[in-house]
Amino acid sequence: MDAQQHSLRMVEGYKVILASNSPRRKELLSGLGISFEVRTLQSIDESYPDSLKGEDIPIYISGKKAEAYRQTMADDEMIITADTIVYDRGAVLGKPKDREDAIQMLQTLSGHAHEVITGVSIVTKEKTIQFASTSKVFFASLTDEEIAYYVDYYKPFDKAGSYGIQEWIGYVGVTRIEGSYFNVMGLPIQRLYTELKKIFYGTTHL
Repeated sequence: MDAQQHSLRMVEGYKVILASNSPRRKELLSGLGISFEVRTLQSIDESYPDSLKGEDIPIYISGKKAEAYRQTMADDEMIITADTIVYDRGAVLGKPKDREDAIQMLQTLSGHAHEVITGVSIVTKEKTIQFASTSKVFFASLTDEEIAYYVDYYKPFDKAGSYGIQEWIGYVGVTRIEGSYFNVMGLPIQRLYTELKKIFYGTTHL
């Protein structure tokens, strides 16, 4: 049995739904060799209580996303939702409102480390599995010219923290990572694979 056949057998009996518009999450889930479809809903409330900190924030938001889909999901469907935040010294850096906001965020991240945290929910009619993955990203000091170039050329307005690690700024600005690189892209794919094995086999070993 090749790797793709194994991955397909692992979720046999379920229609896998990726509830995300992110092309990066689609690319990463495709890498597992699992058949899935993308399904999105409009205007899902992504607010969260101010009392939540760190990993609890994206877990809570991914759970809200999953609940929005649960109402219409079929018995044989499995929904995967995710939410990624950039967490810098106790503050969440979301998607920038405009060019100035994006530049300010990157100036804040320049020259020190921050955390990227992704919360994931795996939902069927019978169960809900939730987890979070945290990666620590170390940024070199960036000049104002470098930041402006990145923002103007790549327009990272759909990205938490105003950057995509797979883009130019990741090449020139990221000195090292502690944790999953793919988590920084938006989906901790190895951890997701491990959790799927637990669901279907009751173990992380085959």
